[in-house]
Amino acid sequence: MVAEDLEMSLAASLAAMASLDAAGLEDVRLQWLGKAGILTGRLKALGAMTPEARKAEGAALNDCKERLNQALSARRAALDEEALAARLERERIDVTAPARPEPVGAIHPISRTLEEITAIFGAMGFTVKEGPDIEDDWHAFGALNIPGHHPARAMMDTFYLNASLGNRPALLRPHTSSVQVRTMLTQAPPIRIIVPGRTYRSDHDATHSPMFHQTEGLVIGRDITLGHLKGCLIDFLRMFFGNPALPVRFRASYFPFTEPSMEVDIGWNRKTGEIGKGGDWLEILGSGMVHPNVLANCGIDPREFQGFAFGVGIERITMLKHGIADLRLFYESDVRWLRHYGAAPLSPAMLHEGV
Repeated sequence: MVAEDLEMSLAASLAAMASLDAAGLEDVRLQWLGKAGILTGRLKALGAMTPEARKAEGAALNDCKERLNQALSARRAALDEEALAARLERERIDVTAPARPEPVGAIHPISRTLEEITAIFGAMGFTVKEGPDIEDDWHAFGALNIPGHHPARAMMDTFYLNASLGNRPALLRPHTSSVQVRTMLTQAPPIRIIVPGRTYRSDHDATHSPMFHQTEGLVIGRDITLGHLKGCLIDFLRMFFGNPALPVRFRASYFPFTEPSMEVDIGWNRKTGEIGKGGDWLEILGSGMVHPNVLANCGIDPREFQGFAFGVGIERITMLKHGIADLRLFYESDVRWLRHYGAAPLSPAMLHEGV
């Protein structure tokens, strides 16, 4: 049986645990259960006892060990609770105190313009389409009536990759017109879509960037005329710039993928930069009736269907609307600039706001 002195010593250790900290508990554990501990030594001595004595002594020692482990665990749990309570008290937050002022974020002007364009054309019944930034040569040029020898490629035939798509050269798309092609190939008319997204051309100065944003539009159906194109774009521009009397002018131009093609100008003041005032004109986007070759390339019979298309640079109209002089500022990540030109994050683009 366990000696009375061992039982008394164990009882003293158990009683003392109530006031010990974590370091003291570890000392008690090593005193009893370490390699040179009291119980460890008694358990090693069991081998020299007779079977009957070993059985009784072993059971008693195991009971002591179990009681000791339970007491150690209980005290550790109590210490953990005390530490947590002290931490909660120390880190208490006064919810009645005024909030610490934090800088409020803002929606980037480009993102805001995309929201506004989507809201305006969405009200006209357009849906939004997206496509890959990496395109093949045919979707980017060939299907749009721009063969390899065509001079219209000069400013767009730029960022080619060391790869191919379907045995065709791959490049970063120079316009989102490729998504128009993909839509016509997979969707039967009528079609009424806008295609916002990033585009890439080798151009960089105060008004051009190698990476920029476009929104292109496409309408395909029966009996679509130039009058539909003009009405759609006039309504869009007047709504976007918040001027119901904004002067809009259409000039004959040339694009390989439209016929006839038209540049769209808006009235502005060259000296002050004010939109809709003064006697000057500013080119703002390109448009036209979809070329019959483009319709045929995309599997649409040009004798049965007609349509119009247009494209506008997001950075360009954003700069005009907000009076931003340098396009490169859009990408400099200057928080002060963003706070000045950005939109409130919880204020969505709504038509009733005059967008």
